[in-house]
Amino acid sequence: MTKQRFGINGFTLKWIAMVCMLVDHTGAVLFPQYIQMRMVGRLSFPIYCFLLVEGAVHTKNIRKYEIRLLAFAFLSEFPFDLAFYTRPDFRHQNVFFTLFFGLLAVEQYQKQRENLNSLLTFIISISCMAAAELLNTDYGAAGVIFILLFYALYQQAVLKQAAFVAVNFLLYGVSIQSYAGFAAFPMLLYNGQKGPSMKYFFYLFYPLHLLGIYFICKIMY
Repeated sequence: MTKQRFGINGFTLKWIAMVCMLVDHTGAVLFPQYIQMRMVGRLSFPIYCFLLVEGAVHTKNIRKYEIRLLAFAFLSEFPFDLAFYTRPDFRHQNVFFTLFFGLLAVEQYQKQRENLNSLLTFIISISCMAAAELLNTDYGAAGVIFILLFYALYQQAVLKQAAFVAVNFLLYGVSIQSYAGFAAFPMLLYNGQKGPSMKYFFYLFYPLHLLGIYFICKIMY
């Protein structure tokens, strides 16, 4: 991506996504009567997908990236279950699994850049979507589709965000998820700069904030 002089860097985008996620999960578990908190939370996932693609394009070792996502997926599953179901529950898996499957699909497209219509690339992409659906991960196949969309239009900033808004509307229609379209605005402000590195802080925040919400819920109710 061509680096721009003005705008916000990846570090700032991560904070926006993290705060929106915190508001969303707090609303979902502690204050379900305030739908506005869930609306704010819709901005989080598309920004994480956007940043995942940025990381996939610039990482020196995509395999280590995948292993890291999968490790945190398993690490986060118990806190995820506690926060949303108050007990271990295997019917719904956390968003790290979705990001992992999306990254696997992106890796295959990177390997097949000169032949994007290859049968193997198509099969792996569909398999990643199917796995996300079968495991009932957060956002499921739609999450993988968003990640692939951001990768396919990586060099086209405005077109990428417009396509995301359109696909989001086609997949979800007029629903609370339609508010995810507003994530296009901070993403359009991205200046191509990584910013300060606090990588593991952002990874660890996910399971830790879920545990915090669980314990607060136990105290409140």
